Amino acid sequence: MQLLLDLDSEVPIYQQIRDRVVEAIADGTLKPGESLPSTRQCAVDLAINFHTVNKAYDLLRREGIIRINRKSGAVVHPDVGRPTPELRAGDDWRPRLRVLLAEAVVRGVPEAEVAAYVRSALDGFALGRAGEEEGSG
Repeated sequence: MQLLLDLDSEVPIYQQIRDRVVEAIADGTLKPGESLPSTRQCAVDLAINFHTVNKAYDLLRREGIIRINRKSGAVVHPDVGRPTPELRAGDDWRPRLRVLLAEAVVRGVPEAEVAAYVRSALDGFALGRAGEEEGSG
C-alpha cells in the first residue's frame, strides 16, 4: 500500500493517513480482510513517527473501518462497504461533506463543477469495487 502524504499540508499527517486508507478501500486498492502494514513499518516507509501512524490506525479502528489484534495486526474490516451497525456508528460523513460543499460555495466553485466532481469520484469508487467483485467470482 502506497500512501502519498503532503508534509506541508495543514491537514495533520495522521488524518492524511486515515484519509488515504479510506480512499484505498473505496477504490478497491485495499480489500475487506486485507492486512495493512504494521505501524512501525508504515512509519519507516513514510519516514515519520510510529505514534502518528498508530493514531491514524486507532482512528480507523474506532470508526469500524479496520480491526486490530495482536496476532494478525491491522486488517480492513471484513464488512467494510456493507451497511452494518458497527460501520454506521461513525456515520459523521454528512456534516463533513456539508462543510466541504460550503467551502466550495464560499470559493465560488460552480455548482455544476462540484456535482460533476462528486459524480466522477463516486463512479471511480464504483469501478474499483466492480473490479473487486469480478475478480472474486
